Amino acid sequence: MAAPATSAPAPPGHRRSVTGTRRTVAVLFLLPALVLLGALVVYPIGYSLIRSFYNANGDGFAGFDNYKAIFTDDGIRTALKNNVIWVVFAPTVSTALGLIFAVLTERVRWGTAFKLVVFMPMAISMLAAGIIFRLVYDQDPDKGVANAVWVGIHDTFAQSSAFPNAHPGRESPLKPDQGGFITSTTVHTGQTVTLPLVGVAPDQMPGGAKRAVAAKPDPGKITGTTWQDFTRGKGVGTLGAPDPSELGYDGMRVEAVRNGKVVASAKAAANGTFTLPASADGARLRLPASNFKQPYNGVDWLGPSLVTPAVIGSYVWMWAGFAMVLIAAGLAGVPRELLEAARVDGATEWQVFRKVTVPLLAPVLAVVTVTLMINVLKVFDLVYIIAPGSSQDDANVLALELYRKGFSEGQPGIASAIAVFLLLLVIPVMWFNVRRLRREERR
Repeated sequence: MAAPATSAPAPPGHRRSVTGTRRTVAVLFLLPALVLLGALVVYPIGYSLIRSFYNANGDGFAGFDNYKAIFTDDGIRTALKNNVIWVVFAPTVSTALGLIFAVLTERVRWGTAFKLVVFMPMAISMLAAGIIFRLVYDQDPDKGVANAVWVGIHDTFAQSSAFPNAHPGRESPLKPDQGGFITSTTVHTGQTVTLPLVGVAPDQMPGGAKRAVAAKPDPGKITGTTWQDFTRGKGVGTLGAPDPSELGYDGMRVEAVRNGKVVASAKAAANGTFTLPASADGARLRLPASNFKQPYNGVDWLGPSLVTPAVIGSYVWMWAGFAMVLIAAGLAGVPRELLEAARVDGATEWQVFRKVTVPLLAPVLAVVTVTLMINVLKVFDLVYIIAPGSSQDDANVLALELYRKGFSEGQPGIASAIAVFLLLLVIPVMWFNVRRLRREERR
């Protein structure tokens, strides 16, 4: 029998790879990717490292001065502090919400639709998300959704005054008193008092306000009228007396004050009239400051104290969906027998979640958290777009400070040092993530 044919050995310099492909051919196929990797990754890293040791002009060796600036410059130190806040809270909150969404939507019929809605922000660019949340956090409740909701909740429990800009006009018997107004003289039973005010725009008057009328005297009581003493048109209307077109201050609170103490109080009717009991005799009438309280305008979300949490909130809105999808994929691989066995043993749903589901998902949670940590170390777009110029210094992060030093302040040496410092921060986290992924693959 003839011996089986064997392939001829490859000539020197033409060794084949494991798949049978010549290594020269494999290198040729990889060459474009290697060139791009070198041009877009290796070269910028190497150039940034070298440039970080030179001064702003690039013609003098600065040694480690640029790296010293990272820990001595106030702006960079604020950015570093904010980066720590980002790394601690943004991945934690995003992962926690992703876990809650993944677990709660597992059993509901509309869970897929809910996951789709939560994941949709991932399709939006950081720039677009920044513009959206710049509007959401607008200080004006008529524009900003966050303040519109917040003001609505506040006004449900603490109604704002309808007369924030009201004040006495000419020849008024009222004078300022602790944010409100008080009569110059005392009043007595059987007397009618006029308390005219001006300064409230017609469209800001209470909806229930009616035409003001002069109060009728009552022998055993004190009566009066408080109204908007202003009629449109030059020379029209009588000063100090209600005219047909003038409206009463519906709901205006009137207090009788004697020796610094309130002895009686009343609220004006829709036509501005009010009545005080005989106990108010000899007192002065006061319109307290609560009548003129400025309307609640919400929270300054983009102010110095809240701008960083506000921007983190927008990041969570975008990335909670990412965390949810990955955790849901890990949850699909959890053995159901373990969950059912825990329930059969009498465990509550909270105990099953805390002592069975979370420990089994620990590897997935770690990967998601670390991935988000790497992502937030490089956050730039959201901070740059959302934070206004007045509070951008308070919201500063390392990536934004790198941009400002390199392009706005003309200090490329310090910018390069920040870039290298960011790389050094990211490498350990990436190494931990890759190592964990390889460990999971071996299992």
